Amino acid sequence: MRFRQIIAALCCLLAAAAAPAFAEEYPRAIRGAIDQGMKLEKRFPAASGLTGWVLADKGEYIIVFTTPDRKTLVSGALYDEAGRNLMADYRNAHVPRPELEGLFKELETAPYVPEGPLAGPGNLLYVIYDPNCPYCHLAWKMLQPYETAGLQVRWVPVAFLAPSSMPKAIETLAAPDQTRALRRIMQKFGQSYTPPAQYDAKAKPEIAEKIGKNLELMRKFGLNGTPGIIWKDRNGKILVKGGLPRLSELPAMTGLPEQKVDDPELAKYR
Repeated sequence: MRFRQIIAALCCLLAAAAAPAFAEEYPRAIRGAIDQGMKLEKRFPAASGLTGWVLADKGEYIIVFTTPDRKTLVSGALYDEAGRNLMADYRNAHVPRPELEGLFKELETAPYVPEGPLAGPGNLLYVIYDPNCPYCHLAWKMLQPYETAGLQVRWVPVAFLAPSSMPKAIETLAAPDQTRALRRIMQKFGQSYTPPAQYDAKAKPEIAEKIGKNLELMRKFGLNGTPGIIWKDRNGKILVKGGLPRLSELPAMTGLPEQKVDDPELAKYR
């Protein structure tokens, strides 16, 4: 992932300085990121004396933190002593929100695989998924009963988690029956997979390019991982959820009555 590379570069910048620095407006790692072309969107006070920094690069945003002595860079999840996800709070408070109407129009024309009937306009979800994402697989299992009840899920493939993600995504989009191909790959999740040569990115560059654009679109929505779920509520408001939902959230998300989900693997997500 691009941001993993950015984090690695920031850490190197922080550790690399040879001579002692004079007092600077920004810590060394943040200054280095700015010098390399990233834009500093915002600085904010964070928990335990940390300082949060919102950095932007080509429409993508990342939050990192520096310690009070300005010498250590912190990235990744932050939780308080009550177990609350502080990073989610900081993203909501400090990361610029995307313009969702325009992005939703892009999403409607993105390559996706439809699964399930469409009972009505309020019974539609877009799910951005990586074929190797375990939580995407669980989301697929969660949504099967709702699809039977009238939900259509439009599965939007991306590929970044593993070398086989791109071949699996290409195999799905290149299939004569895309829905059947999606179901086959989901049903075989976790089993060994040898990518056929005809589904290599070099063999299908036009499809690989579309999958790459799906990943760019995912980032524009402010999603840094999969699954990413996007839908319109009954009032037409566009909603975005990153990560696996709870089963209790599905009726409101799908616009359908609660469906029986008795898969033991999903019991802890009620």
